[in-house]
Amino acid sequence: MSGGIYLIQGDYQLVAMNERPYDSEALLQELLDKYPNLLGLDRPDDTVGPDWLIVKRTGSIPTEDIRIERWSLNHLFLDRKGIPTLVEVQPDDEDDIRKETIGQMLDYAANAAVYWPVESIVEQFEINCRRQNRDPEQVFEDFLGTDIDEREFWQRVKTNLQAGKIRLIFVANRIPPEVQRVVEFLNKQMDPAEVLAVEIKQYISPEHGMKTLVSRAIGQTVEARQKKSSTTRERRQRWDENSFFSEYLTRYGEDEAGLVREIYDWVNEIPPLHLQWATGDTYGGFGARFTTANGMTELFFVGIDGTIQIVSDVYAALSPFDEEEEWNELRNRLSSIGLALPIDPSEKRLPNIHLSTLPNEEALEPVLSTFDWIITRVRGETV
Repeated sequence: MSGGIYLIQGDYQLVAMNERPYDSEALLQELLDKYPNLLGLDRPDDTVGPDWLIVKRTGSIPTEDIRIERWSLNHLFLDRKGIPTLVEVQPDDEDDIRKETIGQMLDYAANAAVYWPVESIVEQFEINCRRQNRDPEQVFEDFLGTDIDEREFWQRVKTNLQAGKIRLIFVANRIPPEVQRVVEFLNKQMDPAEVLAVEIKQYISPEHGMKTLVSRAIGQTVEARQKKSSTTRERRQRWDENSFFSEYLTRYGEDEAGLVREIYDWVNEIPPLHLQWATGDTYGGFGARFTTANGMTELFFVGIDGTIQIVSDVYAALSPFDEEEEWNELRNRLSSIGLALPIDPSEKRLPNIHLSTLPNEEALEPVLSTFDWIITRVRGETV
C-alpha cells in the first residue's frame, strides 16, 4: 500500500486512512452512478445543485444498422452546458488502459457525433430515470432549476454533438504515467473536444469503519487551457469567412452553421449588398450593407452570438419608412418573421432573431424574402 491520508475524529483522535484498490470495477462504476461529482472537474462558483445529468450507464452507440449496437461505454453524462461526457471506467490492471482503450474511446467520440441523435439521448435519459423510479422532469428541474427551457437545453446538446464539442474521461483507481502523458497531449491538441482522466483513490480504515474517496482530474494543464483560450481569442480578433464559420460551427453545430452560410451566400448574390466584417467577441460577425440616400446603411447583422439583428432607428430614417403608413407596413412585415419594431419610430430598439429558432432552410426563406422586399422599397422599385 502506498500513501495515506488522515482524518481527525470528534475526540481529536487521528485516524490513518490507507489506500486500498477497489474490490471490483463494478464498485467504482456504482460510486460514479451515485456520486457523479467524483469526476472532480472545475465547478463554477455560482452554481448550485448537481453538476452532472446521468443519461445512461453501460450505454452503447448505435451504428448505421439500427439493429446493431456496439461501442459500449460505461457512462454518458451531460454537464450544465449540455456537453456530452463519455466516461470509461477502467480496472486496476494498467495494461488495460493503454493505446487500445484510448483508441476505443476516440472511436466512441467519432461515432457518437455521427450516429447518436439527440432524440436517442433524451429517450435513454428518460428510461434511466424510470428504472430508478424517478420523474424525468423532476430530475431535470433538480439539475438546472425551474427557469431553464428544457427544449433549449436539448438543442444545445444536439449542437455540441454536431460541433464535436464533447468530453472523454478515463476513470481508474490509478492512472499510469504513460497514460497521463497521452491524455495531456490529446487534450492540448484537441479543440473543441476535451480528453481527460480522473483518478479516484479509495482510502479506508477498517478498524474504524471509515472510507474516504479522493479524486484528481488529469489533463487540465495550464498549457492546454492557455492554448485553447488563446486560439479562441485569435479567432475573435480577426473575423473573416474562415474564422467566423469555424467558430460558428464549434459553437452551434452543422445545422445552424448551414443556415448562416445560406444568409452569407444570399448577401453575396444580391447586387446592392456589401458584406462587412465586424470585430470582437460579442459583436463579431458580418453585416449586410447597401447604399441609400442616407449613405451606407446596414440592412441586418449576423452575430457570432447566433442572432440576426437590426437597428430600429436606422430603418426609421429611411425613405419610405419615414412615413407612418409605410412604417406600419414595415412593422407588420418584420413582425411576421419575429422582429418587433416599436410603434413609435423615434424609439430605438435592437430586435433580433435567434437562428436556433429556425428549424431549416425553408423557415429561413421568408426572412430573406422580407429583407429583399425592404431593399426593393428603399430603392423605390415596384413591388
